[in-house]
Amino acid sequence: MTHILFIGIAVLDHVFRVDNFPAEPVKYRARSYTAVGGGLAANAAVAASRLGAKAGLITRLGDDRTATEIVSGLEEEGVDCAMARRFPNHGSPVSSVLVDSRGERLVVNFSDHEMPDDPAWLPATLPEGVRAVMGDQRWEAGSAHMFRLARAAGMPAILDADRRPADPGLISLATHAALSAQAVREITGRDDPAAGLAELARGRDNWLAVTLGANGVLFGRGGRFAHSPGFRIDAVDTLAAGDVWHGALAVALAEGQDEAAAVRFASAAAAIKCTRFGGRAGAPRREETEHFLMTRNNTR
Repeated sequence: MTHILFIGIAVLDHVFRVDNFPAEPVKYRARSYTAVGGGLAANAAVAASRLGAKAGLITRLGDDRTATEIVSGLEEEGVDCAMARRFPNHGSPVSSVLVDSRGERLVVNFSDHEMPDDPAWLPATLPEGVRAVMGDQRWEAGSAHMFRLARAAGMPAILDADRRPADPGLISLATHAALSAQAVREITGRDDPAAGLAELARGRDNWLAVTLGANGVLFGRGGRFAHSPGFRIDAVDTLAAGDVWHGALAVALAEGQDEAAAVRFASAAAAIKCTRFGGRAGAPRREETEHFLMTRNNTR
């Protein structure tokens, strides 16, 4: 079993299905509601676990009931939370999420901005058996520390960059940096993701990608990029789709799949998730992802 270590945020999401996003400050009725764990790194860890990997999560939580619920949900999914640290007198992350009839989502999140940032309590070497590290930007100092350990061990260090990093060096620390179109735009000022990615590649030798939702993924290194189309689906809920994509990418790279195959595998897992309501609850298992890949050739 491939062992992957994830580092970043874990959240409790309160997800409401609505016909349309509110346009006025009045009361609205939701069609359905669910409470589910969320957060970029946590969702990626759950996705990896469902895809057959051994997933461990490093995260910072408050010492509250929300933390207990977050950890319980992760452990039920097989994620090792031994390195989930609870800090007294701090609050755990929580979100309210609206999902409309098109499957698009609107997120309001609370994260404790006074949560201790010092990564000194993190391990000095990677735990035995770890084959890859994936980190998000919600604790950049922690992700940077673990990326250095992964690079020193010759293993993939995968960054989920959904916005402009506070530390510009974080992208270069990753062996594989997958950015959202928003992150590319915020960093480079370019609206064209391809042009932005080309600009980011200058002076860097690591692998870069930009995820484009239904339009697929641009990826490559050294200024030479390929396009992997998205799968044609009827989207029900896009919440956590990007997180599932990154978790699946980490699994594929840790297993030694080449980067083009890893992107396609990740896109298949994310596409399946988008056909299901409930955030990461819709993350697929390994068998259905592989079946999807074998039977679905109708990419965009």
